Amino acid sequence: MDVVDIKPQIANIPEPKIQPVEIEILPVVYDIIRSVEKDPIDNTAKQKESAECSQKVLELQRSLDAARATIRKLHGIEYSKEEQLRRLESLRKQLALKQQLIKKYKNVQF
Repeated sequence: MDVVDIKPQIANIPEPKIQPVEIEILPVVYDIIRSVEKDPIDNTAKQKESAECSQKVLELQRSLDAARATIRKLHGIEYSKEEQLRRLESLRKQLALKQQLIKKYKNVQF
């Protein structure tokens, strides 16, 4: 009987549950562009359009801030691409070893 030594190279860190964020950026950007393209002749209309455009820009900024905050909470985001790929490969090797052990122990007669 062969003994396979499995040494976890990556600590089992529980992933925090992240709620998906619904972000619709394109409609807000479209509204901002449309507001900027309008050129009312009346000064009161210009002020109103300017205020609406400012509100839309703030709404877009809040949406982007929410997206950034969610991205910062993702597990593993602090690692470089190479480090993430190395960790992924390590986890795949661990999985393959564990699957081999499961197969092996299923075939063992007690």
